[in-house]
Amino acid sequence: MAGNEVLTEAPAVDPVTPDATLPAAVDVVVIGGGIVGASTALFLAEKGLRTALCEKGQIAGEQSSRNWGWCRNTGRDIHEVPLMAESARLWEGMNARLGAETGYRRKGIMYLCGDEAELAKMARWLERAQPFQLGTRLLSTAEVAALMPQSERRWAGALYTPQDGQAEPQRAAPAMAAAARARGAAVLTNCAVRGVETTGGRVAGVVTERGSIRCAAVVLAGGAWSSLFCGSLGLHLPQLKILASVMRTAPLPGAPEIAAGGDGFGYRKRLDGGYTIANLGGEVSEIVPDTLRFLPDFAATALTSWRRLRIRAGRRTVQEARMPRRWRLDAPSPFERIRTLDPAPHGPGLNDALRRLQRAFPVFRQAMRVQQWAGLIDTTPDMIPVISAAETLPGLFIATGFSGHGFGIGPGAGRLMAELVNGDRPVVDPTPFRFARFAESPRPGPSETAL
Repeated sequence: MAGNEVLTEAPAVDPVTPDATLPAAVDVVVIGGGIVGASTALFLAEKGLRTALCEKGQIAGEQSSRNWGWCRNTGRDIHEVPLMAESARLWEGMNARLGAETGYRRKGIMYLCGDEAELAKMARWLERAQPFQLGTRLLSTAEVAALMPQSERRWAGALYTPQDGQAEPQRAAPAMAAAARARGAAVLTNCAVRGVETTGGRVAGVVTERGSIRCAAVVLAGGAWSSLFCGSLGLHLPQLKILASVMRTAPLPGAPEIAAGGDGFGYRKRLDGGYTIANLGGEVSEIVPDTLRFLPDFAATALTSWRRLRIRAGRRTVQEARMPRRWRLDAPSPFERIRTLDPAPHGPGLNDALRRLQRAFPVFRQAMRVQQWAGLIDTTPDMIPVISAAETLPGLFIATGFSGHGFGIGPGAGRLMAELVNGDRPVVDPTPFRFARFAESPRPGPSETAL
């Protein structure tokens, strides 16, 4: 790369050696090789269940490798906090568990507050979170200055969780998938699952582009593709895609070690010494057929979140309008026609985030941007995931809609899903994550306290 040229391309993801042979029968098929699918396959394999992990492209090829890399309790929806606390515990021992480097380090995460109104919002969240003993605390102006001497801005305060961590998105899910394979799971890449076969009203197997696999249970962990897959089965899963853009810098000595977000920017230091930088609260929402299809489900969310979203029509508007909603299982599916969602990053949003960060932290004026990319976040109306059985189709389980939280919460979600599939006592109460909530009245909406 010459001069100041910036690569606009997907990040390089650690490769995972796939299995060459499709198994004829397993206990569980996991659809989707992102961090939730890989984690689920890992925990299922550790329980001794015969497991096949099927990914239409490459492991962690989409949002699981394109996110910020934050592993946070700070600011979570209160319903998510117990599961994130379990995830934090699992992250702590993940490198040893896998015998591989995920990049996980406990460095703390801080939400910087520009005024007293922001600080009051953080205080309300902290009051709700106190029973969970997360170690989170409110910082004064002086305490922020002491912990963040690189910042020249006078902050009103901050919400800070020293126990929060970070990991490397391009390494974590592949390491989990490789460990699942080492424990006996079949890992199948470039192997799209076209649909589910049933016998007597319950799951009996899946049809992939390479043939059928008999199984008693299927876990759908398809990320941004999950709603389309559910629709083909006659299941209503309200989920939209939100574009999130990220940049990577070259190594930058002297910049902060603590990951932070505030005033329209978010960042973390990478293992390579460079920084991941993104726009905090400046995601893009394209108008697509699902926007209208799920409008009643997202009405409350739209009222509270429209100011932070950049709404537009674009390439995906036309692409999704042409995408079939149903297809034959003996012909190519949409998952084969588009192996990887690889949208262009939103340059103006990234430029604005970098400018804001440089004003607050002058050391970032020396940052050299070397790469930028984007991914599509799977979002639900209440901004919390589905980790649940699909009651109307016995044997089908769904883990999706992580709303930008999937990377950090992935290990706990994988453990919880494996327990639900195996009929074990769940590590946390799964009720908030039930699929059936979208059919209840009133419709679920976003939490007032989640950040």
